[in-house]
Amino acid sequence: MHRGCGEKLHADVQEIMLGEDQIARKVKELGERISGDYRGKEILMVGILKGAVIFLADLVRHVTVPVALDFMAVSSYGKASESSGVVQILKDLDQNIEGRHVIVVEDIVDTGLTLKYMLDNLATRKPASLKTCTLLDKPSRRKTDVVPDYNGFVIPDEFVVGYGLDYGEKYRNLRHIAVIKPEVYVKE
Repeated sequence: MHRGCGEKLHADVQEIMLGEDQIARKVKELGERISGDYRGKEILMVGILKGAVIFLADLVRHVTVPVALDFMAVSSYGKASESSGVVQILKDLDQNIEGRHVIVVEDIVDTGLTLKYMLDNLATRKPASLKTCTLLDKPSRRKTDVVPDYNGFVIPDEFVVGYGLDYGEKYRNLRHIAVIKPEVYVKE
């Protein structure tokens, strides 16, 4: 069991997968890569609500090129622990993305169904470029050919919470990424 310095386990957490310091280093690295790749350009970062908010807030502080922010809210999970595969846009962008360099910022890519739907939808709006940035990637669960352009960590097929990721709207405020105990989300 990994425990970062000063990190306390929540009662529903089985183990800490990624500690706060580990996450902070990776977010800084991603911000530096994006800044280098977009030198001389302005980007629009689209955060996917609600899970990506914490990651996006930390990431944008490490990006040194001009950045605008917008948000989308989509639903494919509801209160379940697995994606339903049916994607619904709950909140669309406030800004026009035509001719702009857009980076979709996600907390986790699992099956890829939600992200593929969003990318297909956004591509019809004619951005100059369209890329993805995710903190976590679970390629073992992929059901589409979506591969994040910028990825923090490849993780195993575990149910994780923290640093914006939730289960039933709980655990977003944990400072680390943790594996949640199966008895919390498995209903007998």
